[in-house]
Amino acid sequence: MEPTYKRLVQLYDEVTQSTLSKQVKDASSKYAGGIMDASGIPRPNHGGTPSFMACWACALVNSDSRYYHDPELLAAFELAADFMLNRQHADGTVSLGSTNFNSPPDTGFVVGGVTQMYRLLLGHGWADSEPAAGKLRLFLERTIPAMLTGGCHTPNHRWVLTAALSLLYEIFKLPELAARAEEWLAEGLDITEDGEWTERSNGIYNAVSDIALYHTGRVLNRPELLEAVRRNLRMMVYLVHPSGEIVTDYSGRQDFGHSYDLATYFLSYRFMAAHDRDPLFAAMADSAGSRIRGPEGVNNNALLQLLLYPEETNIDGLERAPLPDRYVQVINGSHPVREHLEAAHSVGHHMQIRHSSMHPAFGAPLVRIRDRETSATVMARTPSFFSLRHGGVRLLGVKLSTSFSPGVVKFEELEAREHGYTLSVTMEKGYTGPIPRSLLPEGRERMSPWYLLPHQHRPSTHVQTHRLTAELTPGASEWTLRVVSDEREDVLTQLTFILGPEGELAGEGLEPVGEGRYMLKHGTARYASGGHALELAPGCCEHFVTEVREDSHPAGCRYVHMNWVTPFDKTVTIRLL
Repeated sequence: MEPTYKRLVQLYDEVTQSTLSKQVKDASSKYAGGIMDASGIPRPNHGGTPSFMACWACALVNSDSRYYHDPELLAAFELAADFMLNRQHADGTVSLGSTNFNSPPDTGFVVGGVTQMYRLLLGHGWADSEPAAGKLRLFLERTIPAMLTGGCHTPNHRWVLTAALSLLYEIFKLPELAARAEEWLAEGLDITEDGEWTERSNGIYNAVSDIALYHTGRVLNRPELLEAVRRNLRMMVYLVHPSGEIVTDYSGRQDFGHSYDLATYFLSYRFMAAHDRDPLFAAMADSAGSRIRGPEGVNNNALLQLLLYPEETNIDGLERAPLPDRYVQVINGSHPVREHLEAAHSVGHHMQIRHSSMHPAFGAPLVRIRDRETSATVMARTPSFFSLRHGGVRLLGVKLSTSFSPGVVKFEELEAREHGYTLSVTMEKGYTGPIPRSLLPEGRERMSPWYLLPHQHRPSTHVQTHRLTAELTPGASEWTLRVVSDEREDVLTQLTFILGPEGELAGEGLEPVGEGRYMLKHGTARYASGGHALELAPGCCEHFVTEVREDSHPAGCRYVHMNWVTPFDKTVTIRLL
């Protein structure tokens, strides 16, 4: 028995046992049949009751499970199906619960898994499960109007909806479902040549887009969609720290700066390893499978899809390539970020979009450096421009803030040099004059609310610029950071090192300036964790401002600050011990 499969069967049996006791059995409750999640309220979203139902469905039809054909579990599953029907809105949608009410995309996530549950039960040919399967089919049928008309919030939602439409088409054979999927696909895929999706979300939404487009390509016979999945999976090979933690230091979504692993990529790597007979993808699938600790969202449930697609996930006999642990990988080095941003001004949306974000950092360059137990990332167009892992030591980020803009500096350019990397930015700030009389709205003599004035017509005056560069140079056991300003005087600047809370921080020049925050006024700061350490030097405190305007330091980390005043040419050493 394959180790990943064996472990998943045991794990999902444990999930089944623990969640059976959390089902609401009070028939008078509006949540009857639902399964309590961490919110304390049963929810019909992709991470709630349907996610647990997927584990139950696997157990019911899998002869390797101790719950195989268990009548008590089947009765509970049918009650959960009733819950899904009862919590489904009249328009066919469900609500996320924490936000997103009557949500087509969140319904799309659920459809992605319920279609698979339905087909698994139906294909098993077990007469006792037919009533439950019928309720799943009814739920799916009710979603069709919303899937045919519903919209999205975010870039990845388009592919979630496309996958839902495709999987519904696979069951109901309605041509309008495939036609609606093609409407979304006509927008084109938002991925760079090096495999980065718009949201730059290595921890969450990459995997969402990957599995969605795999199934879309499979059902609609669009093999070209799989190339986007391949690109992202190849990129992710270089975005994993030695501990297995994924690089999230530049994400455009809620995984930014939080800890994630490869678990959600398991199915995408497994499908593509089997499809391409790719040894590297097979090795990544094994690594991702070893990280699964519980059920993922219902649309990405590992065991459910292994059982439903045994041939499409079969990598028996496929050799495994060694996973790289020493490399320097430039990602998006040639992506035309500046050209795309300049072109955006002619589109007409003025960089505003309802219910979503523009994600202007899409395609920004970054460099990944790995030397066995040491892992570093150099990043442009993000609040932190450098991060590093050294054994148990986590330097979560390095950021620069100034009083010029004011706030955190996002370096716009990243250049790989012979011996290191240079980041640069020229910031601009000015003032605006009066609006020409001919462009003023009528009635301004009586009252003129600021927000009713056509500010886009104000002429610029006294525009000022401020240029900063940061040079990062790796050595045998250290990184050298040189930060240089232009000749503008008296700009208050703060360099901040963000460290994990688990380590020990010491140094004679450290002075507390807030919860978890320290000013390194002189000398060296030493940070140690897990048998490894790093040293930061030299400290500096040329001004007394402890927090630059428009910058913030959330609780939960350690912060070491150095304060400079322009003009400056400063060099800091990050020594690895």
